[in-house]
Amino acid sequence: MIDVVREVALKALYKIDKEEAYSNIALDEIIKENKNKNKLDNRDIGFISEIVYGVTSWKLTIDEIIKKYSKIRLKKISPWILNILRMTIYQIIFLDKVPKSAAVNEGVNLAKRYGHRGSSNFANAILRQVDKKDYETFFEIEDPIERISKTTSMPIWIVEKLTKENTIEKVEEICKASNIKPKVTIRVNKLKTTIQYLEQKLKEREITFKEGILEDFLILDKAKNIENLDLFQDGYFTIQDEGAGLIAKILDPKPNEFVLDACSSPGGKTTYMAELMQNEGKIIACDLHAHRVKLVEENAKRLGITIIETRCADASIYNEKYKEKFDKILLDVPCLGIGVLKRKPDIKWKRKPEDITEITRIQQNILETCSKYLKPKGEIIYSTCSIFSEENEKIIERFVKENKEFDYVTIHNPFTKKSSKNLKMIQLYQEEENDGFFICKLQKK
Repeated sequence: MIDVVREVALKALYKIDKEEAYSNIALDEIIKENKNKNKLDNRDIGFISEIVYGVTSWKLTIDEIIKKYSKIRLKKISPWILNILRMTIYQIIFLDKVPKSAAVNEGVNLAKRYGHRGSSNFANAILRQVDKKDYETFFEIEDPIERISKTTSMPIWIVEKLTKENTIEKVEEICKASNIKPKVTIRVNKLKTTIQYLEQKLKEREITFKEGILEDFLILDKAKNIENLDLFQDGYFTIQDEGAGLIAKILDPKPNEFVLDACSSPGGKTTYMAELMQNEGKIIACDLHAHRVKLVEENAKRLGITIIETRCADASIYNEKYKEKFDKILLDVPCLGIGVLKRKPDIKWKRKPEDITEITRIQQNILETCSKYLKPKGEIIYSTCSIFSEENEKIIERFVKENKEFDYVTIHNPFTKKSSKNLKMIQLYQEEENDGFFICKLQKK
């Protein structure tokens, strides 16, 4: 008999692999399709999520193990069988609570259904040989770039790029942190509640937490399906990483200011700015796609925010009516997203080195265009969730060099114990509780 839970995970992995669907979207769709039909409970959904995100994160490492035992090249293996091998090897190597025999038996059963007799024999022959030592041998690789790539499941080109700007030890830390299971961080909506009231309500629901470094944030422990909570539906909080929240805090929008968020979806930073402004003033929130603009509107409505006005617009195209109109501007520009891999592991398989040229062209255009909308003495933030200097420091340095009317505003990084005041720029790297972000604040003279 086939294990329904593992079969649901397999279908999600196949969708991600063959249809290039994003893991979070594919997972949500598959779970919704099967939740009522197969009566999946929260424990089942947790296990499915574990397998899907685990396999997506560790795909490079797992594929290296398959290559060790398979006489057939990966491209020649049926996508169904390949993903059965991946999910079973993930359980053997990384999930201590799953007995190897159970994982292998279920994998072979799935191979019988999604292949033929030869497929199940092939899967059985490989899976019986796999054990944790296959992963441990990667740590013995002498070449540091290859070792980091295979022990952290990071594409070689990303490791090589990072080593040009960091020590090998730092690169290894960054790559390891990209595989940490992220904790859920929430931002308290002070327009509707207080942090004390929300803390009390979380305790009543037996949700454990600790206070974040930023005053409006709580870090939850083992929180599941948090968006189904009545407190979320009623707009008492938003799910947001502290690094993302820091961007809005540093811009520091005040009540009654006129603010532009040029790349606003899904609206986490936009709504935080509105909360910091006490829902007084106006924020113009733009995004390129109508469906993403709708996400901003939905978030604002849930949180009880009324000062956000949304527009479907390309931030790189100049709009004369906005010339020198805004007190503050937030440019959280499109980027390669290498700083958020632990939440979006698909990114490392979708991005290519040649993408940098195109994305930096877009980033430079958006900064050049939107800077013209700033009032004299107004302030603008340029930010990304990436960790490559081409997308960050180099964009800013070029802009300041070519636009003499702009100067740096010194900022403070609360997430480090090192000297963190009077900084021109902040580069946050992935850590256990934070994602990677770049932040720079400029003022028009």
